[in-house]
Amino acid sequence: MGAPDFWDDNEAAQKINQELSDLKTGVDKYKALTAKADDLQALWELGMESPEDISESNVREELEAIQSDLRSLELEVLLAGDYDANNAYLELHAGAGGTEAQDWTQMLLRMYGRWAERHGFSVETIDLLPGDEAGVKSVTLFIRGHNAYGYLKSEKGVHRLVRISPFDANARRHTSFAACDIMPEIEDAKEVEVNMDDVRVDTYRSSGAGGQHINKTSSAVRMTHMPTGIVVQCQNERSQIQNREVCMRMLRAKLFELEQKKKEEEIAKLEGVQQKIEWGSQIRSYVFQPYTMVKDHRTSFETGNVQAVMDGDLDGFIEAFLSAKANHQL
Repeated sequence: MGAPDFWDDNEAAQKINQELSDLKTGVDKYKALTAKADDLQALWELGMESPEDISESNVREELEAIQSDLRSLELEVLLAGDYDANNAYLELHAGAGGTEAQDWTQMLLRMYGRWAERHGFSVETIDLLPGDEAGVKSVTLFIRGHNAYGYLKSEKGVHRLVRISPFDANARRHTSFAACDIMPEIEDAKEVEVNMDDVRVDTYRSSGAGGQHINKTSSAVRMTHMPTGIVVQCQNERSQIQNREVCMRMLRAKLFELEQKKKEEEIAKLEGVQQKIEWGSQIRSYVFQPYTMVKDHRTSFETGNVQAVMDGDLDGFIEAFLSAKANHQL
């Protein structure tokens, strides 16, 4: 027996309300920007009439603020994909290199956490596997916020670090890799159907910090999609039922990404584009020594302010990626 129709109606109403809210937010931003531009025009005219009251620096400050708001609005316009407005799952996996790579993965984890904080997004840790001595082997985050997936899809790929290793007694320079995967949250189960006959479900005891049930019952859940080999797991929630629900959402997201990848590869074949998809084909390099630079190899966007990037200042890279993609330059 299927669910009553009013459930579908309620879900559709919620989706429409969310889309309406998103559109209203965009319109409000545009109106606020045009109002600022009008105010700046009046300020400039006043400065021309009374230079002693309004300085050039006042006008420049207002102009820079408007330019920043305009770039932000332009960036949102580029997020026109069907799922760009959705929440996102972000996965990080350490590459070969032991502690050095695991430390790099933890640095990226902090970087994305700071980026999300800058944009007012909430971050929830779904699953985390600590490193043997330091750092993180793998981690899955759920990032909740409008356009989270649209922004973060630029981060999908291999990230390369070059630095003098703090774990090397001889202070030699090391190269480390970590892979980042981004998937949209698929709220509507109808969009990605999962045949549970193809899914193996395992339960195990959580390795979390403890609590009333964690570590005492088999609340953690791992799902393996047999046809594709995709594995998802969650141990963050307090009950097995909740962890199952999170795993199902993650599995739908991964299956969706797999289908998208197949479509992109088919399009690339038809267009004669040769794409190398391998561990060594990094999308971005972060160089700490002997000089400081972060460079995106897809767009050639770069900055020498490594510390700002590691503190979550990724907007320049994201904007360059979205612009290049919109102009079919990738």
